[in-house]
Amino acid sequence: MPNHRSAPQAETSAANERAAYYFHQGTNYYAYAYMGVHAEQIADGWRYTFRVWAYRADAVEVTGDFNGWGALPMTRITEMGIWQAVLDSPIPLVGCRYKYRVISPAGTYLKADPYARMGEWGERTASIIPDDSPFAWGDDAWLHHRRSVMSSPDGFYPAPMHIYEMHVGSWLTRGGKSTVAGDAYLNYREIADELVPYLRQMGYTHVELMPVGEHPFDGSWGYQCCGYFAPTSRYGTPHDLRYLIDTLHRNHVGVILDWVPAHFPRDRHGLFEFDGYPMYEYQGRDRMDNEGWGTRYFDVGRNEVQSFLISCALYWLREFHIDGLRSDAVASMLYLDYDRKPNEWVPNHFGGNQNLEAVAFFQKLNTAVFAEFPDVLMIAEESTAWANVTRPVSMGGLGFNFKWNMGWSNDLFDYVSTDPIFRRHKHEKLTFSMMYAFNENYILPISHDEVVHGKKSLIDKMYGSYTEKFAQMRTVLAFQMTHPGKKMTFMGCEYAQFREWDYQNQLEWFMTDYEMHRKMQIYAAELGRLYLETPALWEIDDSWQGFAWVNPDDRDNNVISYRRFDRRGGEVLAVLNFGPVDRYGYSLFLHQGAEKYRLCLNSNETRFGGDGRAQTACVLTEKTDGGRILSIDLPAYTALLYLPQVGTLLLPTEGTFRD
Repeated sequence: MPNHRSAPQAETSAANERAAYYFHQGTNYYAYAYMGVHAEQIADGWRYTFRVWAYRADAVEVTGDFNGWGALPMTRITEMGIWQAVLDSPIPLVGCRYKYRVISPAGTYLKADPYARMGEWGERTASIIPDDSPFAWGDDAWLHHRRSVMSSPDGFYPAPMHIYEMHVGSWLTRGGKSTVAGDAYLNYREIADELVPYLRQMGYTHVELMPVGEHPFDGSWGYQCCGYFAPTSRYGTPHDLRYLIDTLHRNHVGVILDWVPAHFPRDRHGLFEFDGYPMYEYQGRDRMDNEGWGTRYFDVGRNEVQSFLISCALYWLREFHIDGLRSDAVASMLYLDYDRKPNEWVPNHFGGNQNLEAVAFFQKLNTAVFAEFPDVLMIAEESTAWANVTRPVSMGGLGFNFKWNMGWSNDLFDYVSTDPIFRRHKHEKLTFSMMYAFNENYILPISHDEVVHGKKSLIDKMYGSYTEKFAQMRTVLAFQMTHPGKKMTFMGCEYAQFREWDYQNQLEWFMTDYEMHRKMQIYAAELGRLYLETPALWEIDDSWQGFAWVNPDDRDNNVISYRRFDRRGGEVLAVLNFGPVDRYGYSLFLHQGAEKYRLCLNSNETRFGGDGRAQTACVLTEKTDGGRILSIDLPAYTALLYLPQVGTLLLPTEGTFRD
């Protein structure tokens, strides 16, 4: 049986003393290497050191499989509440479950380890001693590529970014079972074998995983996390997740992870009132709770919480080679009055509604991340017009390098759900985004939030008949792909799943057996490949040098047209008809246009599900004062993309797809 001994303060090494000091100062960005449980091999076996922060506790014990769920007393080693115990064992304890028994004036609580690197999932809530053996990474070539892109002198992220947002548990299940069944989830390794070729085939550069931190409730989709350092065991071990990431990297696909620094659930075994009182959360009722989500806000002004969250962000970047973090619910942290009534919040000391502690936290977080990883993505889901989200901290910004453009998506969905007869009154919904397109570095999101809770799937948002919905969705995807900003689309949208996303069931892959859905998937793949191969669509996403309107004001015809440019003079001409009427001989004035344009994408082709009306492959322009006139036939609900004629353009061939 293992033997235990408490570690007195005098035995703490100088390194551990520094780690504890910096933890309480809010600057221990390796807190996970100090806190939690860590093993070392000794002459007669293994030594396990447990550390936990429980400020108001009178006593803390470790209990688990290794002591029959008895009591391993811990010793308070810092005045501010770090507790420590050491357990010697003749055998390794990898896989053993454990918890902390926290005894305080408020009561006695069994708590999972906040710094656990592995845990149980669902109704089982114990932490697990992980396998800390090294993982054999093989992604050096990808990491070199990542560094070269972010250090390019040609502009801010002058590379394509086409993100596939996915929920690991419902993308594909074992035998198509509902995830209510305990054996329905595929392992991270099994997911890799299916996911990687699909992403490559569809032209995605990155995959964004909805949160994979350990969480008790499937219905939270991972956004109510209890294990911030523990990849959920639903899909395997931490090394299994590393295998998935490594496989993606070896195939030149980046990995972005949804991360939740805003709030955590009220589950009693988790961070909630960890020592019997508010500790990780704010103490005042004006900031503590988000009643709409049933969660607690992190007290990001508290030093130990800063060490926890910033070291967590760096943990995923260091230990799992994650290429970027998308911070969820940033607006809820920045505003003191977020989702609160007038009498439910207290202004800051300047009298405003800005949470100054949250501002300082994000600046500290992003400064720490980019100091070590200048080549990663820090993405804010910020749903308001907060200024300078993606400006450097040195310029007074929050320090992120990308932000979701939720205004673009909300306006677009409002527009396409409107009867085309009345769209002329909402024409600015298509054009207003260019009024602020370069104020921040944007990602254009068609996200999971937009295809749930009665908002309808992307295809079903389109107004009109079955055929009209598909035609309009093809035009919407072309608009996204040609508008300034990087791209993100939620899984299932690429083949026009009609049913809203349901986390308890896998995607309806059988829909690709139907002609229109299969052709939409082909269209999405070809549009994705065209995007990757055309620098004008991604090289200058952050300034007017990469964009020019041709005609933004044709509201009566529901048509917009514009040009995208690269740094070598290449361009794409986009003409988008959001109306149900064919426009024959539609004229466009091009300032300094080419003599001839070649059609490189027609969303109305039969192979994409269109009616196949012939389009002229090459169109001559007519010279006029100050430019050229281009006259084209523009079918209803159609996107036409043109390139200047400089030779023969070889379009990608059609491929095969998952069925």
